[in-house]
Amino acid sequence: MVTRAGRMHSIMADEMVRRAVAQFLPAGIAGAMLPFVLLRVPRDVFWMLPGLWQIVFSLGVFASCRCLPRSMLLVGVWFLLTGMGSIAMAGNGALAPGVMGGAYALGMGLVALIHSWSARKVLREEED
Repeated sequence: MVTRAGRMHSIMADEMVRRAVAQFLPAGIAGAMLPFVLLRVPRDVFWMLPGLWQIVFSLGVFASCRCLPRSMLLVGVWFLLTGMGSIAMAGNGALAPGVMGGAYALGMGLVALIHSWSARKVLREEED
């Protein structure tokens, strides 16, 4: 994000990064607090944690989308849908490594692809 902002908007890069982080920060704090809240409830609800984290992450992505490439909305939608799907599984495999890891791996792969595509697009525009 720092590299992209520096290439696209060198004068405003630091401010853009600060703004994106500030917009994502509430979701990050909520996600960090979730495990501690769930420690105070019966252990049989811990299966919801990966799905809740995905939903909270999607809200952070949606909040900071103004400072990110427009196609990053797909990442927010992906994590919202996978989070809801994980919770809809109602504990039946929601904590399975393939389910958790697959959702996060594909979502973060999508983030990498979008940033890579966006950086290439900026470089092409600079060459023209």
